[in-house]
Amino acid sequence: MYVEIGCFVSCLCGWILVSSTLPTEYWTFSEVGTVVLTTSNYYSNLWMDCISDTTGVSDCKYYPSMLALPVFLHACRALAVCAVITGFFGGVLTLIGMKCTKIGGTEIVNSRVTFSGAITYLASGGCGMITYSWWANRVITEFKNPNFRSQKFELGAAIFVGWGGSLLLICAGAVLQPITRPVSYTTARTRRTYMMPPPSSRVTLVPPLYNKGMDGRTTRATNKTDQTLGRDSFV
Repeated sequence: MYVEIGCFVSCLCGWILVSSTLPTEYWTFSEVGTVVLTTSNYYSNLWMDCISDTTGVSDCKYYPSMLALPVFLHACRALAVCAVITGFFGGVLTLIGMKCTKIGGTEIVNSRVTFSGAITYLASGGCGMITYSWWANRVITEFKNPNFRSQKFELGAAIFVGWGGSLLLICAGAVLQPITRPVSYTTARTRRTYMMPPPSSRVTLVPPLYNKGMDGRTTRATNKTDQTLGRDSFV
């Protein structure tokens, strides 16, 4: 039970970290020094591009056209949203199936629900890890490419926070999965073994009342046949 609580808390913290990266602007950033005392900071995320300088002026602009965006950005958006949604349902399933809550009902039902929550957590962590790793690989590739003439960016804080949250989801889900699987499957297998019908027999069963009546009639007939008649009987 304590291991389940620890895994649930770890997964909840990981899901919060992954969810916090969606509104964060610092997925990528770049600093450009134009004047001696003025530095411009460019940063962006899945939804917008922003700029700020040391004078305190900042401005953000959403991407103007959704259809004009590259496929890479659409895929990262979809994976990030899937990570948040699956993590939410994983938390609900794990909370219902935990032994300390006693919401699911029987032990077998709770184990199966918790096992489903662990699988959902693994899916959430996998989606998040793919999103942040793909984004980081693209940024690093463009930064180290000598033929890339556009403005080069570096990895922002949101990528590292997302990596940490995804790692928590994957590790806690991997620990939670084998804890609940033996209980549900072994118990179900034991129940199926005890509920198996007995082996068939070649003995033909006859209704007991019929046999009992036949035995009574046979006994009475035998007694009547074996009875010895004497002289006093005729009298």
